Amino acid sequence: MLKITKEIEYSLIAIRHMSNNKNICSARELSDNYNIPYEVMAKILQKLSKAEYINSHKGSRGGYYLNTLIYKVNLIDFIEQIEGPFGLVQCITDTNCNISETCNIKSPINKINTNIRNILSKVTLHDIAN
Repeated sequence: MLKITKEIEYSLIAIRHMSNNKNICSARELSDNYNIPYEVMAKILQKLSKAEYINSHKGSRGGYYLNTLIYKVNLIDFIEQIEGPFGLVQCITDTNCNISETCNIKSPINKINTNIRNILSKVTLHDIAN
């Protein structure tokens, strides 16, 4: 089954929540609202902040809020910045494949991978957040 990782899923949930609730929100708020373990959400928010998709506000009323420039980011770029290179199979992102020379599905898988990348490049975070 082809699916996005929990880290990407939770990141998108946080971004959509922040987009729909224009106030600063905390990791605890997101964790409680979406039944995501607090420690996991806190790490995701730190990663999103480091990547400058969100900004943080420190203090007793601190939390996170969206960096408005994220709306221009396409989904494939977001996935790759958070998770690393995108590929249906390992040989697309890793050149150390034992069967690369004899693989009979490399070409069709590359075509499928390219098509998926093209579709994801047309979807922006704005499309998901609204």
